[in-house]
Amino acid sequence: MAVSLGCEWLVDAHGCPPAPLRSRQSLEAVFEALVGDLGLHPVAHPVWHVFPAPGGITGLLLLSESHLACHTFPERGFAAFNLYCCRPRPEWAWTERLGELIGARRVEVHVQPRGER
Repeated sequence: MAVSLGCEWLVDAHGCPPAPLRSRQSLEAVFEALVGDLGLHPVAHPVWHVFPAPGGITGLLLLSESHLACHTFPERGFAAFNLYCCRPRPEWAWTERLGELIGARRVEVHVQPRGER
């Protein structure tokens, strides 16, 4: 019998301007949008690490559903997002929302069911 233990979204955002990828405020807006739109439940405040220029930011948010993480590379116009939810969630408009919030021109979304055999 197949048992699902959730779903993981691996998201690559390409063609982003460097400024939002160096902005904790911009990335906080992404986290807030995801949490609000998907009805997620943070168990603590996000943890952020801002690297010295020209580096980006790493963020991690622990959720009762699992976790949300991001890693940005402003020098390459790239951001990587990872959302793992152990309970079903609706699809999120990654392409449109990351275009609005961080200026992504191309977004690749890979959805991976977890725990199925």
